[in-house]
Amino acid sequence: MKTIVENEVIKKAKKNDQNAFNILFNSYWDAVYSFLNSRVSNTNLAEELAIETFAKAFDRLYSFDENQPFIAWLLTIAKNHHIDRYRKSKHLQENQKETDEISCFESSNLEPSPEDLMIGNQNLELVLTHIRSLKKEYRVILKLRYFEDLSYKEIEEKLNESASTVRVKIFRAKKMLASLLKKDAG
Repeated sequence: MKTIVENEVIKKAKKNDQNAFNILFNSYWDAVYSFLNSRVSNTNLAEELAIETFAKAFDRLYSFDENQPFIAWLLTIAKNHHIDRYRKSKHLQENQKETDEISCFESSNLEPSPEDLMIGNQNLELVLTHIRSLKKEYRVILKLRYFEDLSYKEIEEKLNESASTVRVKIFRAKKMLASLLKKDAG
């Protein structure tokens, strides 16, 4: 993308112009995805990280200095997000290893207790309640993806929306849902 055109698109995106977001997403998707794929060597994880990178970038677009190259800013976000995700997964793996060591000494009863079943049902009800509280566009997209198990491509066709719009909406819906659940837990 040329610098003059790029700056105009960025200015529009800063004003929440959805078309501008789509242009930036489509223009830089390959570069961000390739960068992350070379770091993780896993296409699914690279795609997930790339979507999350764009969501973070779009949420922080107000802080972008238009005198700097946009791609450099975007790749910095991608690199930092990958590092954060790696550290978090490494920490989770260490905790899981400790949990596994402890649970090998505990009883091996795999049947959930009545209390466990009740808690699981309450958690599901809480998740469904929070989904119902989201805006309609986010409820619909979560329903299509996770309850009807449609692929991204099928959702794009059903909603007649671009790939970038579908990916960003799913990410934002999951982020909002996680935030609501975190409030309840804390």
